[in-house]
Amino acid sequence: MRKYLEINLENQSIEEQELNGLDVVRVGRHFIAKTLLEKEAATVDPLGPKNPLIFSAGPFAGSNFSNANRLSVGCKSPLTGGIKEANAGGTFAFALGQLGMAGFTLNGQSEDWIVIHIPKEGSITFNNADEYLGKGNFEVARMLHDKYGDKVSLGICSPVGEYGGLMAGISFTDPEKRPTRIAARGGVGAVMGSKRVKAIVIERNKMPEFSDKKKYMGSVKAYGKMLDVDPAIDNFRKLGTAMVGDFTNKVGGLPTRNFSAGTLVGKDEGPFKLGGQYIRKTNLERGGETTHACMPGCMIKCSNIYADKDGNELCSPMEYETLGLIGSNCGLTDPDDVARLNDVANDLGVDTIELGATIGVLMDAGEGSFGDVEFMSNVLEDIRDGNDKGQLYAKGTARVGEHFNVDRVPAIKKQGISAYDPRQIEVTGISMMVTAQGADHTAGNIPTFECKDKTTEELVAASLDIQEDCAATDSLGLCLFGRSVTNVQKSFIADALNNAHGTDLDEGFMKEIGREALEMEWQFNKDAGFTDEDDELPKFFYDEILAGKDVAARHHTSEVNTAFREAIKK
Repeated sequence: MRKYLEINLENQSIEEQELNGLDVVRVGRHFIAKTLLEKEAATVDPLGPKNPLIFSAGPFAGSNFSNANRLSVGCKSPLTGGIKEANAGGTFAFALGQLGMAGFTLNGQSEDWIVIHIPKEGSITFNNADEYLGKGNFEVARMLHDKYGDKVSLGICSPVGEYGGLMAGISFTDPEKRPTRIAARGGVGAVMGSKRVKAIVIERNKMPEFSDKKKYMGSVKAYGKMLDVDPAIDNFRKLGTAMVGDFTNKVGGLPTRNFSAGTLVGKDEGPFKLGGQYIRKTNLERGGETTHACMPGCMIKCSNIYADKDGNELCSPMEYETLGLIGSNCGLTDPDDVARLNDVANDLGVDTIELGATIGVLMDAGEGSFGDVEFMSNVLEDIRDGNDKGQLYAKGTARVGEHFNVDRVPAIKKQGISAYDPRQIEVTGISMMVTAQGADHTAGNIPTFECKDKTTEELVAASLDIQEDCAATDSLGLCLFGRSVTNVQKSFIADALNNAHGTDLDEGFMKEIGREALEMEWQFNKDAGFTDEDDELPKFFYDEILAGKDVAARHHTSEVNTAFREAIKK
């Protein structure tokens, strides 16, 4: 059994529901889509009181089942106007599970800025948040820990979220209390700001009850052994997500200088410094940590703590998407520069994908030069100040591109494209086209899939398959980086769920829950007014040959969506 809370911010009342069996299992992304459809949120003002803000933990949350303490945050996106599920690591979902909670929904809007405190004993309180307003996330986290203690998990609305900046995420604390695990995409932080909730503080407690604890703990141990012997997991442990940059730079799919090229450094032009190999070597020499668990119990440890030349912590984490969008996409070549900017972005609680795509557009508009770190720092300070420039920049890639009348604007459904050039990495490009989430690679990313000479139908089939797997993973509170095990051990995951919650699931459950989530998301966007035209790649991807690869985008919405509809029938 798990509790679920409906929190009314207008009168500070709370309704508690009891969830059992399948209702505890069908959570995360699936629960968000189902709930938003039931609440008819597709046509509401995303920054108005009728937009629910949903926090959902997975069925294994609160235990040490590796990479199973992800948190899903959902609402109607003020950035895209469609559905949004943004998820994050950290300790927040772990804390929810330890309190026997599946999650909660914030309904309405508070009259005053508040901090919501959810204790392990006693009543939830709504406390005045005025002292935290306007401050960066690092300072706010320190202040909250000073007040509520160390054994709490935090969810923070940043200063950018306070003024409704559409690139604002919601920041959650990692195991060392850094507020750097961010549900970043789609403007969920702006929705939290619209509700005048500055922070949510949750006390941690103990591992929750499971249906058959002995069998469940056996599943936890067995899963750990599977991860230990998997080669893909070993690579993630050694090199982290930054290793993707070594691949995308080599094959020509790395966003470079506002997607005008796909390779930052050629094989005869010196070392590529924004990839896993170089960053691991540099970080080890400096005394940084190359393996770090972003959530309790995770054995993959693909995160890192990046150190400066003096061995001091410069940024945590340094991930591929940031290296690609703030780094190569803006013409940077040195990971130290990316790390300093990344740390500021973390303090501001903004989506580094949207930020890097936006700055690339500004550079293309002539507002700054590619590789100009000082210009990038000034953009971040404008965003922090919330002045006229900053509020414009915080609206994100599509709106900034429209303001400056830029031709090359890498966005789909008004969300900045992730760090994969769709001309070269075509399946991921197709996933970013058709997903209801906006240009989100996590909806269906298989960058190493061989796309050359494949038909649209073949690529669509591959995209649909990985989208179903990713939607299932997001609906179970699992991290995608365990998919080399979870995607091929569906029967094992079903058994673990049965042990945990007394269900009777089989190996087909994951595909079922994934497909259901996708279909509900597509229905939400249809209800919100989206059409096939919204799935098209930006025009420049079709018109401009990718430098060095002699390819342009070849898959238009008409044939992609026709193939999707046929594939879904099968």
